[in-house]
Amino acid sequence: MIEIGNALVSFDVLQQKFCCDLQTCKGACCVHGDAGAPLTIEEAGDLEDYLDELSPYISGEGLMSIIEIGAFTHDIDDEIVTPLINNSECAYTVFENGIAFCAIEKAFHDQAVPFNKPLSCHLYPIRIKTFDDYDAVNYDIWDICNCARTKGNLEGIPVYQFVMDALIRKYGVDWFDQLDYAARNLDFEKYPGH
Repeated sequence: MIEIGNALVSFDVLQQKFCCDLQTCKGACCVHGDAGAPLTIEEAGDLEDYLDELSPYISGEGLMSIIEIGAFTHDIDDEIVTPLINNSECAYTVFENGIAFCAIEKAFHDQAVPFNKPLSCHLYPIRIKTFDDYDAVNYDIWDICNCARTKGNLEGIPVYQFVMDALIRKYGVDWFDQLDYAARNLDFEKYPGH
């Protein structure tokens, strides 16, 4: 791991390759899983506050789920998450030509809301666990993303570069520049067992 600011970043984030392949996976991460997307308290509040603006982007089934459950809910660990449709896809999922997309992201790009999709989704395949004194920044491997690893390797895109915008959203440009410098200049051979 490498320490940048208050974050401990796994070498896998710097070395492994990843690039979403929506034509192959069809946005499976929006549809599969045992809970909705993790949300911050601020994101949960935004979803409640901007539900009217988001509604035109959300599917009928998604809206029904949100009306029944709420703009957000809690998972079995009492973490704040997006609600699901029939315990499956995220309520904010919309389909175009058989591919799952995020209604929140679409609304953001149309400037209908001032916030993008949940940071946990924007960062994927990075998962961040926050502790008292630091964040652990790790690369998550999910079998539904095998095609993204294949495409990432073919195109030579490291995980941290694939999620550059999300990392900047989370930590800022200076932090990202330090991470990029480390990735380009570290001699990983000096760190056995990484």
